[in-house]
Amino acid sequence: MKKIAALLLALVMTASAFSGCKKVDTASGSTGTGSDTIKIGVFEPLTGANAAGGEAEVEGIKIANKLYPEVLGKKVEVVVADNKSDKAQATTAVARLIEKDKVSAIIGSWGSSFSMAAGDLVKKNKVPAVGASCTNPLVTKGNDYYFRVCYLDPFQGTVMANYAFKSGAKKAAIIQEVSNDYAVGLATYFKEAFVKLTGDPNSVVTTVNYNTNDQEFGAQLSTVKAANPDVIFAPGNFTESALVMKQARQLGITVPFLGGDTWDIDEFTSVGGADVEGATISTFFDDSAPVTDEGKKFVEAYKKEYPDKNMAAVSALGYDAYLVIIKAIEAANSSDSTAIRDALAKTKDVEGATGKLTFNADGDPDKDSAIIKEVKNGKFTYKDTVTISK
Repeated sequence: MKKIAALLLALVMTASAFSGCKKVDTASGSTGTGSDTIKIGVFEPLTGANAAGGEAEVEGIKIANKLYPEVLGKKVEVVVADNKSDKAQATTAVARLIEKDKVSAIIGSWGSSFSMAAGDLVKKNKVPAVGASCTNPLVTKGNDYYFRVCYLDPFQGTVMANYAFKSGAKKAAIIQEVSNDYAVGLATYFKEAFVKLTGDPNSVVTTVNYNTNDQEFGAQLSTVKAANPDVIFAPGNFTESALVMKQARQLGITVPFLGGDTWDIDEFTSVGGADVEGATISTFFDDSAPVTDEGKKFVEAYKKEYPDKNMAAVSALGYDAYLVIIKAIEAANSSDSTAIRDALAKTKDVEGATGKLTFNADGDPDKDSAIIKEVKNGKFTYKDTVTISK
């Protein structure tokens, strides 16, 4: 009997010893001793088809971290994970950030598909995420833990439909990257708005599809040419879209091409060359005309850090995503993930590079204007700022 009692006592003492080794940092909501550091995770495509976009967003995040390296008297550590331009890898990257790196909040991702793939994970683990350029409405819909700093595809599609109509187009063709949720959503909203503007249910004369990483578009372009549109709306990834335009020009298609924010990156013009001259897009930011003091601060810091690069609009959005998280941590006076989420939901009039940010009930920003740019002499050039009433 004494032996049994002694054995039980030893087991209790052993269990107590092990539990004592596990120190919970209540400030960060994580297990460990990193009380002097707050971690913000980033999941972006740094390899694969979307790598240039992911890199551009990370550039903006790094600028923000350099300008705002501390919050609540603690160092902010940015932990970056590559989602490899793949939906499955997006969930793997976010799982690592949450489970291994113990981040308090997450930024990402370029590509709505990757953000949507990670949505259930951030919601289940109650770690807030802020998207920079993921414009598909489904990213935040029904997810209290996902926010974003960019406008949405219904708005962007309407902007470009209005631009096409006001430019005199009565017939439009759509060339969409059907494997890309962003492209399909944007094409859908463009079509709805264009049909409404023209009053003609047949004003979108044809819609043709291709897949990510396709290289040949002859069949689709032959269909478009036969439909004889006044304008072509071709939302998709920058590389494939540039190749579509090159091959269109080779087939003698001379009508204007319109696209979305994913084209606003150096790789689009470097791949397309002279064949993408005149391409027109809607986007989020232009470094020649920042609308806030924070925007001017960002532009100055970016040009100092990357003097030989053309600034992508999504870099400014990456900057803003970091900034709203820092402001939420300050407002919550905590690095606990749930507290940050609650503070993010109350975000109002936070000055970012792209404008003042106020989140609505869905976690989306209250934005009503977009930048229109056109490729001139091999570079996207500011053309106009347009406002669409909601």
